[in-house]
Amino acid sequence: MSINLNPNFSEAGKRYFSAYSPADDFYELLINTHRDLTDEQSELLNARLILLLANHIGDIGTLREALKLSREGV
Repeated sequence: MSINLNPNFSEAGKRYFSAYSPADDFYELLINTHRDLTDEQSELLNARLILLLANHIGDIGTLREALKLSREGV
């Protein structure tokens, strides 16, 4: 399975318009989740989120590709 690099956010039953997207909703959720955390707490939250999402994906090949793509350009 190759990594989908196109916008792929959605929420069942919710309509979006071109000036506002579900990716905006995710970004707002992510920022609000980090609000009032120390840098250390924020790093821990990110690590836990990565592990939860990696477990949800589950496919090692997909995760390997995502890690490779994430490292490019860093």
